Amino acid sequence: MSEAIREAVLDAAATLRRLAEDAAALAAIGGIVDLCVEALSAGRKLLLCGNGGSAADAQHWAAELVSRFHYDRPGLAAIALTTDSSILTGIGNDYGYDRVFARQVEALGAPGDVLFALSTSGRSDNVLAALRAARAKGLATVGFTGAGGGEMPALCDILLRAPSDATPRIQEAHEVAGHIICAMVERRMFPPSA
Repeated sequence: MSEAIREAVLDAAATLRRLAEDAAALAAIGGIVDLCVEALSAGRKLLLCGNGGSAADAQHWAAELVSRFHYDRPGLAAIALTTDSSILTGIGNDYGYDRVFARQVEALGAPGDVLFALSTSGRSDNVLAALRAARAKGLATVGFTGAGGGEMPALCDILLRAPSDATPRIQEAHEVAGHIICAMVERRMFPPSA
């Protein structure tokens, strides 16, 4: 069993090494930070959505931004569209599951806001619908997906492709990227006082 555990850790580490060596991925992370800082500095907000484990990432990153990451500072405007069970079930019942995020983007999004859309396959219908709704409302669109990208490339202003086709490895790479983004946005918005 310990060998299987070791192999899983090494596989995850190899994915992160590929991420660290992927110039396009590093540029995407930097671009996402710049986009968030620009939006937040202008009084705009970040909306985040995803399915399953990616929904948990959306919630996690929103919490890091609204609360704190490395140090105390004012909260940053971030809303996870994955958390309100009444909204999700109401929209799912009235409009269909594919609309659970798009309807919220239509209600809460405004030009200049940023939508974070997470889908390991790049083919989640509800995430794609949210991206289309964001585009229609003038939001900037940021995508997080796997190596294949699915349908997301055409819908995202910036797209981070984790260098893997395995869902767990994609999610692990997204989690590291999300932490980097939260840390860098926090530091840029509220530079620590030495």
